[in-house]
Amino acid sequence: MTTTLAGIQLTRGAVDFLPLDVFALRGAALWTELRRGLWFALPFLGVLTARYNRVLASLPYYIPFPMGLGTFGAVIRIRERIFSRREFFDIGLAGPLAGFLVAVPLLIYGFTHLPPLEYLYSIHPEYARYGADYAQYVYSRDTSALTLARPLLYQWLEAAFANPAQLPHPNELLHYPVLLAGELSLFFTALNLLPMGQLDGGHILYGLLGPGRFNRLVLGLFVGFIFYAGLGLFSLHDDWQTWAYGGPVYAGYLALIFWRVLPRPRQGLLLAAGIWAAQVACTVLWPGILGNPGWLVFGLLLGRFTGIYHPPAPDERGLSRGRQVLGWVMVAIFVLCFTPSPFG
Repeated sequence: MTTTLAGIQLTRGAVDFLPLDVFALRGAALWTELRRGLWFALPFLGVLTARYNRVLASLPYYIPFPMGLGTFGAVIRIRERIFSRREFFDIGLAGPLAGFLVAVPLLIYGFTHLPPLEYLYSIHPEYARYGADYAQYVYSRDTSALTLARPLLYQWLEAAFANPAQLPHPNELLHYPVLLAGELSLFFTALNLLPMGQLDGGHILYGLLGPGRFNRLVLGLFVGFIFYAGLGLFSLHDDWQTWAYGGPVYAGYLALIFWRVLPRPRQGLLLAAGIWAAQVACTVLWPGILGNPGWLVFGLLLGRFTGIYHPPAPDERGLSRGRQVLGWVMVAIFVLCFTPSPFG
């Protein structure tokens, strides 16, 4: 229900509280709104729930949310111990691979079934007088619209399957529920494939590299992740209020997530201080540079709650050649689906 309502709100062009006013509608008007929401919700949840039954696991426990996408995804509980590196790899591989195999046909369908521009004009009647060139007139005056970054795979599929005459401007993607669900599916695939901790991507890279090499590599990946996320938040050109009020909060954040990352807390605090100093130095060399502060929330979950390292398995035997090839294919899929700033 929440993702259907989110689909209605998103296709209205807003990321806000779910539109409860829908329930005041009756008859054809209600069905028109619900149908648009279901065109987003069903393919989106279909990608999130794709899974591979290799171990004893629960059904997905969905986390509804009354804003944005309508859900924080789902939690699946594994009810038996995982004994081998291969099992960790298979579990990490299965969900993103299944979701990816659903997302690609979904996007191809969306690109090959684009409605004519009259559909967009029915939502924005003021665009009709500009015709197919509406973008150069509308967005020269309004740059506040929410846009989704298009990863490499999205761009390739768009170039291969979409009719350019019917293709919406990126600022209007929210009004196209199937494309929206497909693009968000690529985003969540990339999110799950982040090669850290016990995310699916962490399971895959741990399976490929083993615990020693993986846990050495993941520290560098996490440092780079946080460095980019907080880039540009503080600059030597900022006023004293920014440093006085925001500085202690950010310092506490960095200390919190790096406290347990290195063997000694003091080492973690020194690492946190070094990252902050390097971020400020970058703003001196490249004024106006900005990362993506939204990743800081995800960094907190990784650094403080789930951990960035991967626990060893009782059976550390390496993967077969076929699994190794498939694992590196998933790394390539991560690169094709990931964008540093998914929302603009």
